[in-house]
Amino acid sequence: MPIDESRAFVPVRIAVLTVSDTRTPADDRSGDTLVERLEAAGHLLADRAIVVDDVERIVAQLHAWIDDAAVDVVISTGGTGVTGRDVTPEAFARVWDKQVEGFGELFRRLSYAKIGTSTIQSRACAGVARGTYLFALPGSTGAVRDGWDGILRDQLDIRHRPCNFVELMPRLTER
Repeated sequence: MPIDESRAFVPVRIAVLTVSDTRTPADDRSGDTLVERLEAAGHLLADRAIVVDDVERIVAQLHAWIDDAAVDVVISTGGTGVTGRDVTPEAFARVWDKQVEGFGELFRRLSYAKIGTSTIQSRACAGVARGTYLFALPGSTGAVRDGWDGILRDQLDIRHRPCNFVELMPRLTER
């Protein structure tokens, strides 16, 4: 999609959440991949955390970032599958005001081109909570690349045309 070079780039402050029972800062490759990509695009890493696959702990971290004026966007990696421990979509649904249904649909469409029908196991999702965008990606580095390169890189760039998430930020809390 076209980038309107006549518009000034606006860096977005992004918090990265890794949801995992096993990952540590030393081996969080998906989180590292996401941070590398968002910083290469010119955005700011607002914060980063690893939280175990537990709805209450995920919700608590989301609320902390949603209430933090220094965080515009939260992108998580992990916990979007179908096993018993995969609870990221349930946690996100507890905090968002509006779901962005097309995000998960588009993610699975992009993913299908690479992994075929296995994409159906992904419950990637997105929403808006009190003016903060929330995006949940699967935990593989490939999924992070697909989600960032195929959707978020453009939608978090105010220069992207015909429209993008950034230009809507000032209006997210309208009533």
